[in-house]
Amino acid sequence: MVTFLTYLFGLVVASGLLFLLASFAFGRGEELAAMPPDGTPVELPDGRPVRGDDVRELRLSVVLRGYRMAEVDWVLDRLASQLDDRDEEIARLRAAAGSLRSTAGLDVDRSDAPPDADALH
Repeated sequence: MVTFLTYLFGLVVASGLLFLLASFAFGRGEELAAMPPDGTPVELPDGRPVRGDDVRELRLSVVLRGYRMAEVDWVLDRLASQLDDRDEEIARLRAAAGSLRSTAGLDVDRSDAPPDADALH
């Protein structure tokens, strides 16, 4: 009977220690403070496209369990939209350049080819 009580006591103590360890590791169920509405400390330029230096200088707020998701989502949405705008602009410029080449009578296929060696002399 003493052996059974010893094992039972050991099991209760081990379970209690595991519970305390898990509660410290995963929190005690409290919620993080809500982000203020429409207030984000992350700053990207409004009047011009984002540059590489802007992203390198960007610092996101760190909270207890990582970065604020709203800030990260905002930055990623902003960068994605500007990348889409740039891709559309590049496609538009390439199409315009292609139409200029075709109207000028240049061979579109040879425009990327290096010049002939004979033409240089």
